Amino acid sequence: MAEERASLTGGRVYTQLADRLRERITSGVYAVGDVLPSEAALCQEFRIARNTARRGLAILEDEGLIVTAPSKGRIVTTASAPSSDAPYNYQRIAGELRERIRSGELAGGAVLPSELMLRQRFAASRNTVRQALALLEREGLVVAEQGRGRFVKGETS
Repeated sequence: MAEERASLTGGRVYTQLADRLRERITSGVYAVGDVLPSEAALCQEFRIARNTARRGLAILEDEGLIVTAPSKGRIVTTASAPSSDAPYNYQRIAGELRERIRSGELAGGAVLPSELMLRQRFAASRNTVRQALALLEREGLVVAEQGRGRFVKGETS
């Protein structure tokens, strides 16, 4: 991988990082279940800032290629895994809300269930619920309005 030590340059460096890591995953360099290198290691290898590394990794997480496991790091998973088989509770919560949005049950502009309601329904911590909601925000399905709550993104939001 010495040829990859060159720094990434140009616009949207984080997408270039995502492309490089995606290629490594699909080519088998990183297999399902492998832990990706740390943010610090990626920053050093590609000569990029930590925030750039995080943005690139977020793309892969949004695509379902990796999951973040607390105290473990980012683990390679499969992009085709159904949300009901999600290994982490936040993914299960996000998957159910995502399905309700896509089916139209939660239409554009609709208020999402509160954090408290989601915590009770899924027997989850506040952090787990917030992680699920943040994932939906990164996917562009949900928008948060300070003091008002979270809404399904659409024409009326």
